[in-house]
Amino acid sequence: MLEEEVPSVSRINLGLYAKDLFFICSGIFCATIGLKGFLLPNGFLDGGVTGISLLVNKLTFISLPLLIFIINLPFIFIGARLVSKLFAIKTLLAIAALSIVLTFIDIPNITDDKVLIACFGGFFLGAGIGLNIRGGCVIDGTEVMAIFISRNSSMTVGDVIAAFNIIIFGVSAYLFDLETALYSMLTYLAASKTVDFLINGIEEYIGVTVISEKADEVEKAITVNLRRAVTIYKGEGGTGSHGTKNGDRKIIFSVVTRLEVQRLVIEIEKIDPDAFVVQHPIKDTKGGMIKKRPLH
Repeated sequence: MLEEEVPSVSRINLGLYAKDLFFICSGIFCATIGLKGFLLPNGFLDGGVTGISLLVNKLTFISLPLLIFIINLPFIFIGARLVSKLFAIKTLLAIAALSIVLTFIDIPNITDDKVLIACFGGFFLGAGIGLNIRGGCVIDGTEVMAIFISRNSSMTVGDVIAAFNIIIFGVSAYLFDLETALYSMLTYLAASKTVDFLINGIEEYIGVTVISEKADEVEKAITVNLRRAVTIYKGEGGTGSHGTKNGDRKIIFSVVTRLEVQRLVIEIEKIDPDAFVVQHPIKDTKGGMIKKRPLH
């Protein structure tokens, strides 16, 4: 029995490594297109560590691949402590590979339109960052730095990233011109939205909690009509200024995609218009029935 399980586990691990390698290589390819096909020939910047590398490159003319590798090194060491050694090793190899590709691969300037440069340069660079995150590493150490600072201060990760980028774009506006800084902000927005899209996917998941007097009927509607799984919690209700208890009741929890929420709400309203329904976004899910398509 044990002899049969070992090859199966090995195949699973090999498949996971192959998938990570595919994401990382695809991400490096996309980032190279964004940098050499759009941003570099036109002097545009981005946010994060990549933005610092581009800014220093414009000021000193030091090789961009070398800057990307050197400036990211401190964040790789921080990542080894905050995340894992495997994460740090994969990040080091990915950034080294990006630097090598940027050095030896030539991509012609794709367009001179500033809006297209900002939007598609940001898109390809964001795709590169997002795909590498899907592969279990990063090619921009901004998030690692933000986590490190947030753990040692009262600032949140979002606050650190926002402050970091404000400084980059402020310096850009001061040293070069306001127009370049504004287009660089557009590049950053396009990149960040692309990263969010690739990490979270087109199907944003919504967790729905339902408290109803007709919980059994609601449960049946979700599992039978919508073909979705539910989890049932046991709870107590309380109302009034004196905290009057309303007795035991079922609390239904289910996860659906953003596109299915309205249908779920309609099914609940058909059964109990007075049901208490709470919705909240979920970044991702694993296992269960959420990945399966509902039957029609």
